[in-house]
Amino acid sequence: MKQNNTDIFDRMLAGGIIRNDDPQMAEAWKVVFRTIQLSAVLNSATDVDQIRAQLSEITGSEIDMSTTIFIPFYTNFGKHITIGKNVFINHACSFLDMGGITIEDDVLIGPKVNLITENHPVDPLSRKQLDLKSVVIKRNVWIGAGATILPGVTVGEKSIVAAGAVVNKDVPANTIVGGVPAKIIKTIV
Repeated sequence: MKQNNTDIFDRMLAGGIIRNDDPQMAEAWKVVFRTIQLSAVLNSATDVDQIRAQLSEITGSEIDMSTTIFIPFYTNFGKHITIGKNVFINHACSFLDMGGITIEDDVLIGPKVNLITENHPVDPLSRKQLDLKSVVIKRNVWIGAGATILPGVTVGEKSIVAAGAVVNKDVPANTIVGGVPAKIIKTIV
């Protein structure tokens, strides 16, 4: 099958299938291996400034001084994470970001939250391929402890995701969702 010659990182952010035999996949693996090394340093940091500096190196963009991240923090790629200002990310969060994660300003993320942009096809013959879709967390969202946001989801501005929720559909602005799968609990006025 003919492979797309567009840069693999651009294709990842555009979403869709990335074949495991893609000739550019070696470039993606280089980023993964670099992130593994840098994550060891990140997770042994002794203050918030060190954490911001190390995560800035992993993501390739400066984490604003108003943003606080607690370790441990896990990411498999890092290069496709964008974090806004005045964001708080609690302990033991895991961001699988090959498909792109955007966290806008004033977001609160509880401990053990998972933001997942990566999936695999159902067909066993294609299952080792990646199916990528971005995750977007809009301004002033609060994501409760242990929640999981699945590929392709946008959480609307000022919304709340209850602790332990599994979010597989977009969340409208000013809404509280909870459960597995997450359903609308109420609208915030």
